[in-house]
Amino acid sequence: MKNRVSMGTMMKRVCATSAVTMAALLFSSAVAMPVLFGQMRNGSSRHAPSNAQLASPAIEKRVEVLLKQMTLEEKLGQLVQYSDSGYDGEAQTAAEAAAAPGKNPVAKDKVDAMQLVSTGRLGSMLNTVGQARTNALQHAAVEKSRLHIPLMFGADIIHGYKTVYPIPLGLAATFDPGLVTALGHISATEARTGGVDWFYSPMVDISRDPRWGRTQEGAGEDAYLGAAMARAYIRGYQGDDLSLPTSVAASVKHFAAYGAAEAGREYNTTDMSESRLQQDYLPPYKAAVEAGAATIMSAFNPLNGVPASANRYLLQDVLRDRWGFDGFVVSDYTAVMELRNHGIALDAATAARKAITAGVDVDMMSHYYDAELPALVKSGKVPMSVIDEAVRRVLRVKFALGLFEHPYAEGPEVTTAVAEHRPLVRKAAEEAIVLLKNDSSPSERPLLPLSESIKKIALIGPLADNSGEMTGSWGGDRRDPDVVTVKDALEARAKKNGATVVYAKGTEILGDSETGFAEAVDAAKQADVAVLALGESSEMSGEAGSRAHLDLPGNQEKLLEAVAATGRPVVLLVFSGRPLALTWAAQHVPALMETWFPGTEAGSAIVDLLYGDVAPSGKLPMSFPRAVGQEPLYYNHFPTGRPPIGLDLTKAPNFDSRFFSRYIDVPNAALFPFGYGLSYTQFAYQGVTVSRNAIPFDEANHNDARNLMTVTATVRNTGNREGTEVVQCYVRNLGASLEQPVRSLEGFERVTLKPGESKQVSFKLGFPELSFYDNTGRAVIEQTDYTVWVGGSSEAAEHAEFRIVP
Repeated sequence: MKNRVSMGTMMKRVCATSAVTMAALLFSSAVAMPVLFGQMRNGSSRHAPSNAQLASPAIEKRVEVLLKQMTLEEKLGQLVQYSDSGYDGEAQTAAEAAAAPGKNPVAKDKVDAMQLVSTGRLGSMLNTVGQARTNALQHAAVEKSRLHIPLMFGADIIHGYKTVYPIPLGLAATFDPGLVTALGHISATEARTGGVDWFYSPMVDISRDPRWGRTQEGAGEDAYLGAAMARAYIRGYQGDDLSLPTSVAASVKHFAAYGAAEAGREYNTTDMSESRLQQDYLPPYKAAVEAGAATIMSAFNPLNGVPASANRYLLQDVLRDRWGFDGFVVSDYTAVMELRNHGIALDAATAARKAITAGVDVDMMSHYYDAELPALVKSGKVPMSVIDEAVRRVLRVKFALGLFEHPYAEGPEVTTAVAEHRPLVRKAAEEAIVLLKNDSSPSERPLLPLSESIKKIALIGPLADNSGEMTGSWGGDRRDPDVVTVKDALEARAKKNGATVVYAKGTEILGDSETGFAEAVDAAKQADVAVLALGESSEMSGEAGSRAHLDLPGNQEKLLEAVAATGRPVVLLVFSGRPLALTWAAQHVPALMETWFPGTEAGSAIVDLLYGDVAPSGKLPMSFPRAVGQEPLYYNHFPTGRPPIGLDLTKAPNFDSRFFSRYIDVPNAALFPFGYGLSYTQFAYQGVTVSRNAIPFDEANHNDARNLMTVTATVRNTGNREGTEVVQCYVRNLGASLEQPVRSLEGFERVTLKPGESKQVSFKLGFPELSFYDNTGRAVIEQTDYTVWVGGSSEAAEHAEFRIVP
């Protein structure tokens, strides 16, 4: 097969990228409408196919013609995925040894990927990136293999390719789905030039426990926000036409409930009720499927005793039968092999059989499908129809991506951060950063924004001049020289103001040496203000980055205390992939910002905020604890029969206050709650009203009932500068047959207001927002009472009430 796209045509497409990106940027900045991404809470009936691109008659015809020509070996080739060096024999040997203690499996040599591809025995590649290598492998697939079926090249592109934007948890803090869509588009555009056409993203796992390292890859603790972000990523990656050279196939992960791992420990087990699964954990996956996600990745974890990669209930009953998903499912790395470690398969053949019959179409890196399925098919233990259906799903995606027509990466390859993409990435970092505290300085004005009259700034900390840590875990195919550090940007800005920056590293991210403390303290004493850049390294979060402690690592807090003791005003910048316990800092530091890992434009965005060129607008997508012992901690918890209402939780309990649901050493409440974030101005809310006080049950009790109630409130900028507020709508259901959360987010809108300006904001509530799931997995509405709040965080006070009546 010859590539039908000329080099000139491809270059025109690539050159058009900047125009497309600017259009996306304009779209994102114009998104100022209520984000009413209701979770479509439907019953178990079969839905229409989720993705018309994959289910088109033209594609189905081509799939069937090709399938009839394929041998069993060629079919199975489409269902296996290896890295560039084949499969990792050492990793497999270790996993097999864990599954069968006392046995010594023979180490397997790594298979030559090129040889597999040229004989039609490999359908996709893992983390093989770069135009030269991907095109060489693709050439073997489309020119040398018998049926000329192209490869897919999948990679962990989580938050940018070369131009890296904030980690997904930081993007969730923007509450700006339009912006996320625009960012997804630029990463797809860049990666396609390097041969990548399939992203292992978005991760939409809900996480209520920041001990779990992969918290940084998701949208935090809330299902509604998570669903909004999931849709945004799919739109950004896939666009309206997967066949365009600016689109990639998304892989939604990790299906399902991986973020609820017990003890916040990576790869650990998950166990929960059906009601909680449906209501709190599945909505983001479902939103992604409804948005047209092409692929899904099965999770490592078991769910209620059944490993996700052998869970027919999840992969067939829910994903395909209930939601109508028509793409393919790929296992996570060696997850099929790990069924033996879970104890539900005693050998490789059983693991392969259970995974393929449950609905895992592609085996990533286990070498079980190609090794075990031929005999299983011949014996009849795995029907050929199961293999054929899995192959159909893979071929559908390849045809939809246009790989048969345009298999190669062409045009100028993006090898460094793209100048035209930097403004959007900078905007994302600015919106993602959350101002947690901003007390008055000695001049009786808030410390931030920094005054232009400041002449000397002390910049201290192991993350102040550390380009390698600014992009965080899974930072694409980044180049550290592309990154703007805090020191780079602050020195440039200070020079313009006629000021100087005194830099001192102070300490390492993780260590106990205090040899740099004296230099840091001396720098602070010389300065008018001290800016400290502290936090985690990128390796301390992400996959396998679980932490039992959530404080600042090493001796960084001791450094902070030493600098604060100088009496100089302190601004603390916290870099992390998760909420940290910042209790001491919240009590003793006047200004505190959560910056996450901001990406390529880290320093530029931070300095913009420090000097007030941009006002902070980020809101927390996860609750920040006072102590790790509060975890898991989340705002939409269930009530208790003994709530500590009216008690002073700052004091030790006495006989009258002890026997309530409370801690004896810290308050129950988060240090900083979900949805919280300050600006350089202030906002006030008033006049929360509902369009009617009662809704008839017969009118409400329909899955397609969308506009049952309109909630309206007025938000006003009461400060002296322009700012952007994220207006949030929360709902509580009282009197239901199952206990319901104390409140749940059901809408949000970004609103920009000038000083003194006000705006009336409305939210539509329907069946998706007012229903709940029972323990059969069915969405229901009952004759109950509702309270609705509108405000600037999950602690909003202004409210109204209504009810569902007979």
